[in-house]
Order: sequence, then C-alpha cells, then structure tokens
Amino acid sequence: MTDFPADLIDRLHTFGQKHVLHGSDKLHPQQRSEFVTQLASINVHELQELIAKANQPAQPPKSQRIAPLPTAPITATPQERMIGEDSLRRGEVAALIVAGGQGSRLGFEKPKGMYPVGVVSGASLFQVHAEKLLAISRRYGKPVPFLVMTSPVTDAETRDYFHENRYFGLNKHDVIFFQQGTMPAVCAKSGRLLLDAPGKLALSPNGHGGTITALAERGLLTELRSRGVKHVYYFQVDNPLLKICDPDFTGRHIATQSEASSKVVFKERPEEKVGVFALLDGQCGMIEYSDLPKDLAAEREPTGELRFRAGNPAIHMFTLDFLERITSSGGLPYHVARKAITHFDPEVGSVVSPANELNGLKFERFIFDALPLANRWLAVQTSRSEEFSPLKNATGDDSPETVRAAQLALHSAWLAHAEVPTHGHDIEISPLFALDAEELKRKIPPGFAITGPTEMR
Repeated sequence: MTDFPADLIDRLHTFGQKHVLHGSDKLHPQQRSEFVTQLASINVHELQELIAKANQPAQPPKSQRIAPLPTAPITATPQERMIGEDSLRRGEVAALIVAGGQGSRLGFEKPKGMYPVGVVSGASLFQVHAEKLLAISRRYGKPVPFLVMTSPVTDAETRDYFHENRYFGLNKHDVIFFQQGTMPAVCAKSGRLLLDAPGKLALSPNGHGGTITALAERGLLTELRSRGVKHVYYFQVDNPLLKICDPDFTGRHIATQSEASSKVVFKERPEEKVGVFALLDGQCGMIEYSDLPKDLAAEREPTGELRFRAGNPAIHMFTLDFLERITSSGGLPYHVARKAITHFDPEVGSVVSPANELNGLKFERFIFDALPLANRWLAVQTSRSEEFSPLKNATGDDSPETVRAAQLALHSAWLAHAEVPTHGHDIEISPLFALDAEELKRKIPPGFAITGPTEMR
C-alpha cells in the first residue's frame, strides 16, 4: 500500500473498512494523495455510533411532550422596525443562502440557483436574491455580506456564474462562497464504506444543518465578527418570494433579544409536506411532516384551523454569539437516512446499482435542531402569499408553474395597491425598482399603464 500511512491502514483494518484499499495500488500519485486525505478525515468512532443509531427503531414524538408553538403577529411595531433599520444601517446583518443542491428534480442539471424564475425577464433564483440584497444595501447605505453555501457538486459552477454576471451588482468582496461539509455513505447491512470509484469515497452533503459547522471550520464566523456583523439571516435558494433581511423581522428579533428566530407560514392541509414548529418539552423545535403523528396533524381548533399549523418556510435569524456557542460544542446532531446508492464494488471491480433496495445510509444535519438550543427564541407569522413559494418539483405543487403564479399574484397585488390595473398581462417588478408595495407606489409615475408584458426595473 505505497503512500498509505501505516496508522491509517491499521485503523481501517481495526474498524472493518480495509476493503476500500482494494485496487488502490493502481491509482496515480495525485489520486492516492487525495484518497488518503479523504480517509484520514473520517471520524470512524462517530461513524460507528451513527451506524448503530440507524439500526435502532425510530421513536415518534410522544403526544404529551408536544404542544402548539406560540407565534407573534406579522406586523412589527414602529419601534421594532426602527431597531431593524438601524441595525441594517450599522452593517450588523449578514445574509446566508443555502444553495448546495442541483435542479435535478426539475430536469435542470445545474445548480438550482441558476434556474430561471423571472416571469418576464427569466431572471434566475440567484439573481432575484442578489438583487434584493443589493436593493437593501442601497436603501440602508451599508453592504450586506452575502454568504453563499455551495456543495462540492455546485461550487465551481456557482462561483463562475456569479463572476460571469458581475455578482449582479454586488461588490465581489461582499459575496463569500463556502462549501458545506460531506459525510461518507455506508452499506446499510454491513456498515462498510461505499465508493464512487476506485480510490474515491461515496460522499454526500451533510445537510443544511452542516451550514453552521462549515461557517466555523472555514473561519467565517470570525470574519463576520471582524466586519461588525451580529446577526445572520438564513434562507434557502428555492424560494424567490422571501423578504431578505426585512427590517420588521430583524427588529423584532433584536428587540426580544432572541438567539434564534423563525418565520412561520400556517399550514392549510394536514397532509401538506412542510415541517411543523412546536413546543417540545417546552422548547421551540421542529417536527418533520413525516414524523408528526397523523392524529396530531389532523387536529383542529374550534375555529377550524389546524392545531399544529406553524409550518416551516426555512427562514431563520441567528445571533452570531449563538452560532459560535453551537459550533464550539461540536455542532448539531446527525440524522440517518436510508437511500438507494449506486456505488463501485472493489471486490467485483464494477459499479453496482441497487434494484428497488435502500442499500445505503447517508448522514445529515438539520438546521432546525439548533432551535431547542436557544435560550431565547421567537416565531413570527408571515404571509404565504407574500413570502413562501418554494421551487421543488417539475410539475404539480411547488413547481415552476406555481412559483410563476405566486410571483405574478404578488406583483399584481402591489400594482393594485398603486391603483394600476394589469389587464391580465404578465408583469415582474425587479427588487432594484421596488422591494415592497409602498416603495412601488411612490415610484409609479403619473399616468403609468400596463399595456403588455412588463418588467419594471
């Protein structure tokens, strides 16, 4: 095993993982070096514990431990809004976008953030989000650092895309790319490490909860503190409607001294596939829709509303102090997922594809596991029509069709507020023209009319 450290070989042998070295003597020197780095980075003890956990039956939440989550109303007070605006003027807020996935489910084999969603312009998700941040920076006279979390699969293409588009008007020094971590996949039956190819582990992103760990490992929490940042506004790339760094939410988060704040959209149907915020043993937490017992999911209040209705649109705000505290204590826990994983079998020398079998285990961290760790937390209602229309599927719910319709409805409502009828035409309002209905109304010139497909920029 030339170029493989003896202690690494011994460790692999001790933990029953020596099979990964089969055929490694045929690797080029650079490939061997990269493979050694991959293998040396594995925490084998942690991996063994996770595999053991995977073989334990999942325990659904006990109903006596769960209660509906109290949520604050959508409208902030004037004082709360002023606090948020002052914080933005001081440059105390950074934005963090989770953009590690590809658009494969959309038939789009590129980073999902490059998917065109603009109703008239065809602007990408990345462009929509970047221009919102640019507009916020201009409004409050201070740049908002833009943290773009990628994955090994999307990193290079995402960086190139921003560079080719001149960072959509943002200063390139304020756009900070970083990769989320990865975890090795293992065989569900044997616990043996899986390979993508000879000398290459089968790795998968370690989940949106790995974002926090990656920030610390790459020194970005320290960099943010040096820039004067005190709060991080977290969101996912697939939702073009969300209000980034909006002063109402920011101000309420600061005024209540919350360490972890979340926006909430109310569920409309029990079977809706969105996680639910709840009180778990008195602490703010989140239950995956698949883990919420059906009887609880269907419970209703006397008003007819779902009792457990606080849906999770994945919009959070964290203090920098809180993120530093979490990462200093080892980060968030891992969850185990059973997946069908095509892999290279070194013993037969070929690629193996599972036949209708969940043959592998993957390990992920979830951002919502941070919520119960907060000493002070806040959940704020927001309007689904104004802030939640995720892009996930090629057709049906959460598809390009529904995302397009949601944007069109929102911008049409803004124009109606300004007493400008759209006459059924497609319209799109760039964040660079207006961030909200009130700003649009102030900017509409006298006699303005919509006579065809229109982009206001």
